[in-house]
Amino acid sequence: MLDVMVKLYLMRHGETVDNARQVMQGQVQGELNDMGRQQAEAVRDEWADRHVDAFVASDLKRSYDTACIVAEPHGLKVVTTPLLRERDWGDFTGRFIPDLKGQPWPDNVEKLDHLLGRARSFLHYIYKHYPNQTVLAVGHGIVNKAVQAVYHNCQMREVTRMTNAEVRLLELTHDYKPEPVVDSTNDKNFCIT
Repeated sequence: MLDVMVKLYLMRHGETVDNARQVMQGQVQGELNDMGRQQAEAVRDEWADRHVDAFVASDLKRSYDTACIVAEPHGLKVVTTPLLRERDWGDFTGRFIPDLKGQPWPDNVEKLDHLLGRARSFLHYIYKHYPNQTVLAVGHGIVNKAVQAVYHNCQMREVTRMTNAEVRLLELTHDYKPEPVVDSTNDKNFCIT
């Protein structure tokens, strides 16, 4: 068994106003609602006595705010990165999600290979900048799926959807080298939930 080099706890942000309204947020900032703040506070309380060396978040407000709440008892600053931003939904952004099913995808939706490339870059960033540390990183539903697909070397549709404020562990070992992942299906099949 290999020694773990980085323990990465990947978390999805708390529920937002637009999550509750079923509105596609993409890369807009987003605002936690009361439920989302309560979810983040519950994780904060659960993690208050756990060892964490660093907190990292997407640079979008909903993830940053979630990370700040969870980081409170640790007295650590939250580092932000655009690598963990949600998928750019282009012209689907701001639309009611149930209305999008069966709709043709706009050309300006972020391509799957770009999303997976950001996920690989994020894992490399964590591996390089936080050796032998425990990191809690707050992202978003689809980008977190991409990070896990790269980590597990599987297709995104094989990764179970994360609920708001859910936390999952990814252990990056000394020999960890994320490989490119190409999903052979039409990426419309697993991205709108």
